[in-house]
Amino acid sequence: MIAPAVLILLAVILAVPAPVLLRRSTWLERSPRIGIAAWQALSASLVLTVLLAGLALAVPEIPWTTNLAEFFRACAMALRERYATPGGAIISATGAIAALAVLARVGYSLTRGLVGAARNRSRQLQALAIIARPHRDYDAVVVDHSSAAAYCLPGRRRQVVLTSAALTALDESQLAAVLAHEQAHLHGHHHLILAAADALQHAFPGVPAFREARIALSSLVEMLADDAAARRSDRLTVATALVRLAEHGLTPVAALGAGGDSAVTRVRRLVRPARPLGTGKTIAAVLATGALLALPLFLAIAPASAAGTMPPCQADTSTSTAMHT
Repeated sequence: MIAPAVLILLAVILAVPAPVLLRRSTWLERSPRIGIAAWQALSASLVLTVLLAGLALAVPEIPWTTNLAEFFRACAMALRERYATPGGAIISATGAIAALAVLARVGYSLTRGLVGAARNRSRQLQALAIIARPHRDYDAVVVDHSSAAAYCLPGRRRQVVLTSAALTALDESQLAAVLAHEQAHLHGHHHLILAAADALQHAFPGVPAFREARIALSSLVEMLADDAAARRSDRLTVATALVRLAEHGLTPVAALGAGGDSAVTRVRRLVRPARPLGTGKTIAAVLATGALLALPLFLAIAPASAAGTMPPCQADTSTSTAMHT
């Protein structure tokens, strides 16, 4: 029972204090791509930890061995011993049900979110086919509207949308920066990152880690798109375009827009000099992210690995002696 207890403790740490520490990290906005990976790793590690804890309760610890005959013998005896008592059967059934419930809940929420977003995008695309007109110079469509906005609709029929007010508010260089921002969203499939975060938040609304991850990821994908735009235009041009679009903040559901709630933070980031992490810190962050994913697997396997150094199933010596006499 060591592995389940340790995994449950890890799940609590990942769910509550870990997101606070990650949110306070100053390097996330310096490297949005690694920041996205870190939040995804935290979310995935938490789900994996809960799944492994349930499996560890359902299946007793079985020592690793290179001898298959001994391994299967140990497996059969361990399972027989676990299910021989009502308490052991209840613990195993609880673990199995918990693991299956987590998988089912995540799968349902992800499917529901993706289908709902696809349905919303389809309705918007149908409306755009009626009211929008192609831009003469750019791969985008224009909608007559008094609010300045630019957004993209991802998916198979992906589309960048500009309002007529946005064309008036932005000069040529700012418009090019905004279009580069939206193309970065489309090419990076950022809607899938947010869809996964939405699914976990919907599946487990009371878990702080998933709520914090959704908030952070929505900002980080925008910063990542800002950086892509800044590689084609200067940072001040991108920041100015964000200010002009953020004045109205018009972004439909299931779309990704250059404005949004995080625009003020992103403008402040863009007007400051760029501060990349550097090679050393980048390697350290990548290794830490990988370790975060590997930790649940290590904690689940370690007890069985330690048990592998002991004889798998030795009969009690006193019992054997008594039987012979």
